[in-house]
Amino acid sequence: MSKVVCLGILVADLIAKPVAQFPSKGKLTNVDTMELHTGGCATNTAIDLARLGEDVGVIGLIGSDALGSFILNRLKAENVDITGVKHTEQISTSTSMVFSDPDGERSFLYYPGANGILAEADIDFSVIERCEILFIAGSLLMPTLDGEPTAKLLKRAQEFGKYTILDTAWDASEKWMSAIGPCLPYLDLFIPSIEEAQMLSGKDNVEDMAKVFLTAGTQNVVIKCGAKGCYMENSTEKHYLPAFGVNAIDTNGAGDSFVAGFIAGLANKWDLKRCAEFANAVGAHCVTALGASSGIKSKEEIIIFMENRSNYHDK
Repeated sequence: MSKVVCLGILVADLIAKPVAQFPSKGKLTNVDTMELHTGGCATNTAIDLARLGEDVGVIGLIGSDALGSFILNRLKAENVDITGVKHTEQISTSTSMVFSDPDGERSFLYYPGANGILAEADIDFSVIERCEILFIAGSLLMPTLDGEPTAKLLKRAQEFGKYTILDTAWDASEKWMSAIGPCLPYLDLFIPSIEEAQMLSGKDNVEDMAKVFLTAGTQNVVIKCGAKGCYMENSTEKHYLPAFGVNAIDTNGAGDSFVAGFIAGLANKWDLKRCAEFANAVGAHCVTALGASSGIKSKEEIIIFMENRSNYHDK
């Protein structure tokens, strides 16, 4: 039984770094490194949670191909339960090409693959019934599941007493609130990035953004603000929590690691403010290494890191 289940996108990432500029047509540009890593919100968050010592499983869809096998092998190597992962012969495993610039910021070419056809019929609900926390990872990149099907899934999970969380991805199709709105009444926690929250809410201020989501039904909102940290609000409290300063090498997976940190706090019954500060610290570790999960350390090591920083509020 997994305490946490991450349901969502599973991706193989080919990461090139540093990419200062793209070559012109017919030309070639050298990079220092090009590596194959696991990616996708469900994969990244699950691996990070496992590294933090949590019991975690994944639900998702991969192709019956080499990249799908690569993802499965990495998940198993990280002690992530893959009972909920299914294969399809219809289409290949989802893949991204990630271009990391000299400052660590990323651009993507994304092939939806199996994530694009993940549907309710692919979900083994018995896996969800045995968990405590259900995280929907990568909404707006699962067109067959986004919107009402996800809302139905979340409603059912809440009826079974599960704590429900949803994160978003950038929506090139611009469905935005039409897909996320139906889900908000069935969420204990909504945790978008500031860019996604702005597009979803139509607001520019984080407090105004949070108010839109709280009014629409979610119980708690945490907005990931990148290098500035995060903003958290519910009906009784609100906090701006600054990021921990580190030397950023690669921001790939930083948002997913933040979510993993927050979920780890919830799994350990911490209050929401401490969850958010721990999430900031896990996100800080993520950006110190190339790849979505390479920089993640144990929960104990990250707590020591926090205690040695002046902006840790629980000192």
